[in-house]
Amino acid sequence: MKKEYWDVSDEQVIEKTGKKISEWILILDKFKAAEKKSNDVVAFLQNDCAVPRYWARALTTLYLKK
Repeated sequence: MKKEYWDVSDEQVIEKTGKKISEWILILDKFKAAEKKSNDVVAFLQNDCAVPRYWARALTTLYLKK
């Protein structure tokens, strides 16, 4: 996977999701995303947080690469 896929700016994430990257990190920490399969994390972001698919995947990859 290309680094550009998850190398996104706060401004981009805020524009598309309404929250900063740091806020998403906290949400994913509470969800215990590190213990889950990436597809389950993407589904959580899409279904429970209304994050568009591309951005759900980008945030998941960013989180798991940290």
